[in-house]
Amino acid sequence: MTDEARRECNFIAGEWRPSASGATRPNLNPADVADVVGHFADSGAEDVTDAVEAAVAAAPAWRDLTPVARGELLQRAGEVIRERSEELAAAITREQGKLLREARAEVSRALSILTFTAGEGRRLNGVTTPAEEARTFSFTFRTPIGVVGLITPWNFPIAIPLWKVAPALLSGCTAVLKPSPFTPLTAALLVEAFADAGVPPGVLNLVQGDRVPGEELVRDARVAGISFTGSLQVGTAIHVAGAPRLLRTQLELGGKNALVVLADADLDAAARAIVFGAFGQAGQRCSATSRLVVDRRVRDELVEKVAATVGAYRVGPGTDPSSDVGPVVNAQRLEACLAAVSEAQREGARVVVGGGRATGDLPEGYYMTPTVLVDVAPGSTIAQEEVFGPVLSVISVDGFEEAISVANGVRYGMAAAVFTQDPSRAFEALGRLEAGMLHVNRPGVGSYSHMPHGGVKASAYGPPEIAPQVWDFYTDWKSACVTY
Repeated sequence: MTDEARRECNFIAGEWRPSASGATRPNLNPADVADVVGHFADSGAEDVTDAVEAAVAAAPAWRDLTPVARGELLQRAGEVIRERSEELAAAITREQGKLLREARAEVSRALSILTFTAGEGRRLNGVTTPAEEARTFSFTFRTPIGVVGLITPWNFPIAIPLWKVAPALLSGCTAVLKPSPFTPLTAALLVEAFADAGVPPGVLNLVQGDRVPGEELVRDARVAGISFTGSLQVGTAIHVAGAPRLLRTQLELGGKNALVVLADADLDAAARAIVFGAFGQAGQRCSATSRLVVDRRVRDELVEKVAATVGAYRVGPGTDPSSDVGPVVNAQRLEACLAAVSEAQREGARVVVGGGRATGDLPEGYYMTPTVLVDVAPGSTIAQEEVFGPVLSVISVDGFEEAISVANGVRYGMAAAVFTQDPSRAFEALGRLEAGMLHVNRPGVGSYSHMPHGGVKASAYGPPEIAPQVWDFYTDWKSACVTY
């Protein structure tokens, strides 16, 4: 079997195998739909059963390894990924659509997260505590929860799977990874890297497909926890479905992120941050700047700066070095973005730049012009609901208090930023903004590779990812008292 054919299969118990039914799904390049990346396994219940059985069988030996030994295996996986970084970046761009330089940055971030997580093998600590009785030693320690299901999205097809796989394995859990059906190749390359680094068969399994394998993972009573990144609707369904058996869930959900610009802000710096946050990765990230909440005294000047940059952007394939914005991931996402802009116009918003499909000398793909909308009402649909595309909504406010109120006036709370030259206002904003990842005078996207990644309100449930707090998902606390 060729490398290409093998990577289109599932990876179960250390073997590449097609789906039990033989069914496949085509995977298309969003920048050029004539380019078929491959036909990947479309898995069903039998495949998930086999993967979970493999994870259950591998669990005792993997649990018995020390965290230090597991961390060393993760380090070796990082070395393999580093050696294959260009292959991984090319795969990300080809099947997800983001610019090649953005894909390379994603691989780099994934490696940073892996380096941090591997080092935690020497810090997966409990604590010693005073005993209430003489000649007694009391302490706490962690143990893995067991088999976990990892359900990941398409927008960061190596970083997000890796920031679930790495802590799952380091903690002593065995895992079944179910990636998005839109980015199966990158997931296969990632799992292959872990296998080539020496991770034993059954410890990390890969099941490709869409809805069915995800539902089966949630349903299987042998799966102790589900870590999911995706929409609020699907995350809620996972949580509800698992509730009768007390399934542990870690959910990273939607965002409707605000960047607040006060009247005293450095507008040039703010404009650069807005463009990066709103249109980087074609706006397809949970922490993207979706709303610009700006003091109306500086709105026109700031919008003019943003529009001048965005209006000159070239939309094109991610492999073209001259492209500034790549395609969105598929036809459904493109139509949803265009529909959101149309609905916003019906509700009174005005398009300053963009607003439609990108045209010109482009291959057949899912291209949209970067879009800036002004006169957006805080309660309008586009100001409340996630678009997940290259669309920025500008909301005018009068002063700090209204800015904070509008920024917090959504059900989500993933990321937020504020631009001001007043330190007092900056720190007050940090205390009052309802978001999990906060920034001052810088782009309002994710955090560093060793800081908690997660939100508040409807943006997240359970412990955050990446940081030391993640162990509260993958492990159980135990306390012990030893009399001697």
